[in-house]
Amino acid sequence: MNELVIRLPATARAARLLRHAVREHLGPGSGDAELCVSELLANVITHLGEGTPVTLRVTGTGRAARTRVELTDPDPRARPVRREAAATDESGRGLALLDAVALRWGVTEGYRTKTVWCEL
Repeated sequence: MNELVIRLPATARAARLLRHAVREHLGPGSGDAELCVSELLANVITHLGEGTPVTLRVTGTGRAARTRVELTDPDPRARPVRREAAATDESGRGLALLDAVALRWGVTEGYRTKTVWCEL
């Protein structure tokens, strides 16, 4: 299976780089995967801080029946929780977006790590 793996610090600038890498890896029709990557990275920046080391792993290709997107960070305690944002809230919609576009998503804890993943 074809796999893309990128390790870098979580920054706003990194979002553009990761979206581009996902587009190059998956080809046309990568929009949902790019959205998921952006939202997962934004969660890390918001809840763990800018510069937190992350690893993006994308398994599959644009031709695969399913594509898996994973973002691993070094804090197993900070588990993401989907919430309903009010119309006036400026944030809090990321996991709702992920839930809307993914077939399924979840969180896997490792030794000193957490991986938030989704399948498209």
